[in-house]
Amino acid sequence: MKRFLLALVLLTSLAFQAFSQKTYYFDEGLGVGPSHQYGREALYKDELAYQFYNGTLSRPAEGNLLFTNDKGAEIKWQKVKADSLHRFRGSAFTNGYIYLTYHSPREQTAVLTMTGHDMAFVNGIPHAGDMYRYGWMHLPVRLKKGNNEIYARVARFGSYGGVTANLSFPEKPVYLSTEDLTIPDVVPGLKNDSLWAGLVVVNTSSKVLKDFQVKSSVSGKETITTIPAVPAYGLRKVGILINAADVSVPGKQDVAVTLLKEGKQIDQSSIAIQSVEEGKQYSRTFISELDGSVQYYAVSPQLKPKSDKKPALFFSVHGAEVQAISQARAYKPKEWGVVVAPTNRRPRGFNWEDWGRLDALEVLEIAKKQFQPDSSRIYLTGHSMGGHGTWFLGATYPEKWAAIAPSAGYPTLSSYGSHDGVIPDSAGSPMESILLRSSNASNVLALTSNYKSLGVYVAHGDADKTVSVKYARQMRDILGKFHRDFSYYEHIGGEHWYGDISVDWPPIFDFFSWHSIPADTAVNFVDFTTANPGISSKMRWAEIQQQITPLKYSRIQISLDKKSNRIFGSTGNVAALSFHLGAFAPGTEVQITLDSLAAVNYKVKQQNETVYLKKVSGWTVSTSEKQNKNPRRNGTFKEAFQNNMVLVYATGGSKEEAGWALEKAKYDAETWYYRGNGAVEIIADKDFNPEQYKNRGVVLYGNKDTSAAWNKLLKDCPVHVSNGKMTVKDKSYTGDNLAACFIWPRSDSENASVAVISGTGKKGFLAANANQYFSGGSGFPDLMIYSLDMLTKGIQGVKMAGFFGNDWSVEKGEFVNN
Repeated sequence: MKRFLLALVLLTSLAFQAFSQKTYYFDEGLGVGPSHQYGREALYKDELAYQFYNGTLSRPAEGNLLFTNDKGAEIKWQKVKADSLHRFRGSAFTNGYIYLTYHSPREQTAVLTMTGHDMAFVNGIPHAGDMYRYGWMHLPVRLKKGNNEIYARVARFGSYGGVTANLSFPEKPVYLSTEDLTIPDVVPGLKNDSLWAGLVVVNTSSKVLKDFQVKSSVSGKETITTIPAVPAYGLRKVGILINAADVSVPGKQDVAVTLLKEGKQIDQSSIAIQSVEEGKQYSRTFISELDGSVQYYAVSPQLKPKSDKKPALFFSVHGAEVQAISQARAYKPKEWGVVVAPTNRRPRGFNWEDWGRLDALEVLEIAKKQFQPDSSRIYLTGHSMGGHGTWFLGATYPEKWAAIAPSAGYPTLSSYGSHDGVIPDSAGSPMESILLRSSNASNVLALTSNYKSLGVYVAHGDADKTVSVKYARQMRDILGKFHRDFSYYEHIGGEHWYGDISVDWPPIFDFFSWHSIPADTAVNFVDFTTANPGISSKMRWAEIQQQITPLKYSRIQISLDKKSNRIFGSTGNVAALSFHLGAFAPGTEVQITLDSLAAVNYKVKQQNETVYLKKVSGWTVSTSEKQNKNPRRNGTFKEAFQNNMVLVYATGGSKEEAGWALEKAKYDAETWYYRGNGAVEIIADKDFNPEQYKNRGVVLYGNKDTSAAWNKLLKDCPVHVSNGKMTVKDKSYTGDNLAACFIWPRSDSENASVAVISGTGKKGFLAANANQYFSGGSGFPDLMIYSLDMLTKGIQGVKMAGFFGNDWSVEKGEFVNN
C-alpha cells in the first residue's frame, strides 16, 4: 500500500510539473532519410507518407527499416538529439523526417512551434511548416491522452540551421499574436486616419470564432474593426484599422490592441507604429484583391522636384530574405522620380512568380494612382532573387517598362533554385513532358526576344558566390546576338552584396534617363512571345487571346502601317488574337494579312476599337469569347487561387472523409499564410452560396458524394469524382486510392474559377495532401489524376494529365494517359 501511495505521489508530481510548465522542448527523437522528393512540379514522391496513408507504417524505433531505395540502400531510423539550443542537426533526416513523441496525461490543446521543416503530421493531421525558421508559426494542435506523434518532413537543407520543436500551453484559449505583423508607417502629408494593419489571432478552442472585434487605440484615437472568422484549432492573420491622424511626432508610437467579443475584453496587447520624418523611406499597406489580406509596399520618396514635370517611377523588387522597406532604404531619394518596392508577399514569397508576380502588378497599379508618374518613364530593377524578378517581369510584361536593370540575378528557376529546388529542364516521358509544360511561363530564356523593346542594363559582382556571375554572362551572350540597346557591368571584386550601390548604382539611373516607353500608336512593329495568355498576353496594340496548343510558346510578329492602312505579319501557336485600332480613324478600311493567308478587310466603326480574329481554316473576324479560355481566365490549376478565393470543405461522407476535407483546407490556409502572408476564408460546403461568393475563386475539397457544393459549381464539368470511381468524359478509373486536382471555370463569372482537390476514397484524399502548388514557379496543368502509387513509383502513378480545349471541353483539349 505504501509503495502504491508513493507511486501515486510521484505520478501526481510529474503530472503537476507537466501542466505547470509553460513550454515543453523536444530534445530527443528519431530521424530517417532521404525518403522523399518534393519540388517545383506536380510530381512528388514520399515513401513515409505512402506507408502512412496505406496504414502500413510501423512505429519508428532506432535501427528499424523504413524502406530499401532503388539503389538497394536500406533507409533506417536513427536516434537524434538536440543541442543546448534545442536544435536537431545533422544528416540523419536530410530529405527525410524527424519523429517526435509527447506523452500527455490527458486530452488537451497545445500550441506547436516548429522551425526548419516543410510540414508536419501531428497525430496524422497535416500542418504547415516553417522552412525558413522564422519562429512565429504557432499552430494550435489537439493532443490526445497518452502518446502523441509528430512526423516532421525536412527538405534538403534540413541539416543547415537545424530543426526545433516545442509545445506551449497558453493560459487563454483565444489570444492575439504580435510576432508577425504587417504594419504601415504614419507619413506626413498622407491620409493617416484609416491605416490597415495585419496581426494574428490564435484560436485554441473547439469553436469557430465569429463576430469578434479588435479595438486599436493610439494618441487618443480609437477604432473598432470587426474581424473575419477564425477556424477552430487554427489561426488567421486579420486586418484591423488604426486611426493615427493625431500622431505627429516622429518615432515609434505604441498602439493598444484589444480583442473583443460583444464588448467584453478577450485579450489585449500592444504593437508599435512608426511615424517617419518627411522625405524618409516609408511603408504603406493595402487590401489585396487576391485574398482580402493586408499587404504592404515601401517607398523611397522623390526629392522635392525643381519643376512641375511628372516623376519617373522606379519599381524595385527585393532579394530573398529582404524586406521591401529595407529594399527602399537602399536607395537615396531621387530628384526625378520615386522608388516603390513591392513585397512578393513575403521576404522569400514566390520568387516574383505566381502570386509574387500578382503582388507586383497590384502594387504597380497602386503606385501609378498614388504618384501619378510620367507613363513613359517607368523602370524595373532588382537584386538577387529580385534580379530574377527583373528578368522575369521584364520578359513577361515588356510593355510596362522603359528599361530594366537586373543586378546579381539568375534568369530562370530551371538552373537556379532555392529551398524548393529547381524546375526540371527535361522530361523522360510524354506524361512528364505535359506536366513540365505547365511551368513554361517561368522559362525566361524562351522569352528573351521580348526584351527587344526595352533598354537592359545588366549588373553583377564578378566575385559573387551566391549567384554566380555566369548567369549575367549567359544573358550578356544571349542579348548580344540580337539586342541593340543593352549595357553590361561587372563590379570588380564585388560579392553578392557590395553595398547599396549593388542596387543604387548611378549608371543604372543614367541609363534609365535615356529611355522612355513610346505611345502604342507610335509603335509600328510588335514581336511578342508568351507561354500562357492567362499570365501575359498583350504587347502594345496586339493581344494573344487563345493558343492552338496550350502552354506551348506562342509568338506574334506583326507590323502596322498607318499609311497603307495595313496590319500584317506572322503568328505561331495562336488560335485567336485581337488588335487595338487606336491608330486608325473611324471609317478607315483596314486590311489584315496574317501567316500569308487570305486578307481580312475590316472597317473601323469607332475610336479606340478592338477587333478580334480567330483562326479556323484561315483568319476571320470574331468576337471576344468571355466564357471560353481567354487572357482573363486561361486555366492551369493554380489560376483559381485568386479573386479573393474561399476554401470550401466537404462535410458529407464518412467521418474520416469529412475530417480530411477540413484538415486539408486548414493545412492549405496555414501554408498560404506562411508563404504568402495570406488570409483566406474557410467555410463548410453547406454554407456556400454562389451568389454570396459571386466572382470569387473557390477551392473545393471533396468529391461529388461528399461535397454539397459540388453540383453548385461543377454541374457541367466533364470530370466526375465519386467514391470508388473517377471519370473524364468517356475515360474511367476505379479504386479508392485515386486523387485529382483540376480547374473549372465558374459559369456565373467571367473571371473566377474553381480549383478542385478530390479523391475517390480515404487513400485518394490523403494522396492529395501535398500542396507544392504554393512553391513559386511550380507547374500544374488543368487536370491531373494520379493514384497513391505515385508517392512511391513517381510518374508511373500518374493516370492522366493535360489541358482542356479553348471551349473547356475534353474533346478539343490535350491529355496524356498512362
